[in-house]
Amino acid sequence: MLAELGPAMVELLHRMSRIVSSGAPLDEILGEVASLTAQATGGDACLVYQSDLPNGELLLRASFGRAAGETAAPRIKLAQGEDAGAAGPWSVTAIARNAAADPRYAIFPAMAGGGYQALLSAPLVSGGQAVGVLCVHYSAERHHTAGEIALVTFVGEQLGCALTRGRLEEEVARLAAEKQEIENELITRKLVERAKGILQHSEGLTEEEAYLRLRNESRRMRRPMKELAEAIILGEETRRRAAGARAD
Repeated sequence: MLAELGPAMVELLHRMSRIVSSGAPLDEILGEVASLTAQATGGDACLVYQSDLPNGELLLRASFGRAAGETAAPRIKLAQGEDAGAAGPWSVTAIARNAAADPRYAIFPAMAGGGYQALLSAPLVSGGQAVGVLCVHYSAERHHTAGEIALVTFVGEQLGCALTRGRLEEEVARLAAEKQEIENELITRKLVERAKGILQHSEGLTEEEAYLRLRNESRRMRRPMKELAEAIILGEETRRRAAGARAD
């Protein structure tokens, strides 16, 4: 594939590879590569979509160029059969003119009103599976060279790996956040239980009455129950230390 590209294109691909492997946030990587792809292929707009096959949709993750963000649909519902095993967006497509009338362009209806005449697209591939699509749009007729087609194919492979890695990182971050939330909830529950016990012992309340006291005070003072429970526990510990010091 690289043999079909000139030295300048090869250098551009090396630059893209460095961006993809930079460890930058996924949306930043996708945006930078979309910009470079549009410039390298002479496109007026470049869009990067992520597949969401369980919902049968393509989700816009990055856009670059003339009114791309305004014209492109944030979500595209795939027609039945346009799944990962079919053609549609999952094959390299080069349309030279009158793209809006071409059946292969039908999955991008929101772009049809943008005055675009030509299209060059390639699937984002990771592990042999299509995980998205890269689209370059042109306002004028464009006969794509073998080098440009090779370029977007290569970029699709690079972004496919980046997208998969980014989605895994996002999932890990989501699970970590959920784990932290559960841990915080358990801590709060333990603190509230201790505070309830203190109120039951010091004021002769039932467990339910102690809980209602905490809840109502939390609402009245507009403070989280965790903070209120911590204050009650601290007050009890301070009282015990003071009592112990007097006994000594």
